[in-house]
Amino acid sequence: MKAKNRNALDIGRDVLRIEAEALLAMIERLDESFENAVGAILSIPGKVITTGLGKSGIVARKTASTLASTGTPAFFLHPVEALHGDLGIVAKGDILLAISNSGENDEVLNLLEAAKKIGAKSLSLTGNLQSTLARNTDITLDVSIAREACPLGVVPTASTTAALALGDALAIALMEKRDFGREDFALFHPGGRLGRRLSLRVRDIMRTGEKLPVVSESDALADALREMTERDNLGVVLVVDEGGALTGVVTDGDIRRIARLEGTWEEKAAGPVEKFMSRNPKTVDADSLASEAVQIMEVRGITSLAIVDGKGRAAGIVHLHDILGRGKFTI
Repeated sequence: MKAKNRNALDIGRDVLRIEAEALLAMIERLDESFENAVGAILSIPGKVITTGLGKSGIVARKTASTLASTGTPAFFLHPVEALHGDLGIVAKGDILLAISNSGENDEVLNLLEAAKKIGAKSLSLTGNLQSTLARNTDITLDVSIAREACPLGVVPTASTTAALALGDALAIALMEKRDFGREDFALFHPGGRLGRRLSLRVRDIMRTGEKLPVVSESDALADALREMTERDNLGVVLVVDEGGALTGVVTDGDIRRIARLEGTWEEKAAGPVEKFMSRNPKTVDADSLASEAVQIMEVRGITSLAIVDGKGRAAGIVHLHDILGRGKFTI
């Protein structure tokens, strides 16, 4: 069968299969060289300079970006421009991360030689462990593949996927070794929705005062339903005792459960909230990050969390929509 007559879906699946197999094979080959690479980057006083040409250059740019956003200072340096004035960005104490599938790219090799003269350490990601690049870098990581995904076997596909994935693996390993957390991530991402979301504290967005849906234990269930509906229809109302301490919640799910209980709705609606409420509600600290509140909600399968003060009194409530708006995302 001629290639042009192949089903597009079959072609797509073949490409994904070839690239997935390349990654799986690389998992089995990963060895102490990876640990050495992570250790070398952690030990340098300077930054990581990534480089590569063509498709490898694109991978190098992405790797530098991922490293920088996860706690490892990094820049991309074009190998040609480096030799025409931009080499000044490289300093003693830096490490050059060179990406080349063949390991024989002249521009990358020339940059490597110049960087080593400056005093930078070197690390390579290459598909050819016998290459000039592999022989001349301090640490070499194997990103070789069995074959490219294109029918000609020459278009960088599986090879760039392998290099990209190993770059991600380095970045995340370094991220964990540096104990780079959500607050650090928020600090490095001040712009855009993601940065604003992670930077928010619960106290910045929680509902308080007149916006807080709350009833007393002795109030009727009908009062709780009315309060729940009138306070932006959050689907939850907090229940407090005479001293204002949080003792439970009533949710729209509780209302549906109660409606199925034996007896008329009128009888149940007239009963005290204390009889029907869910006790030990989930809470979150006002100083917690909004992203932490989202995680609690996702794990617990709920859409709101109560906030209490130092004496256990109901101080506020935060709903999933207060953090996310009406869209949906996961952390």
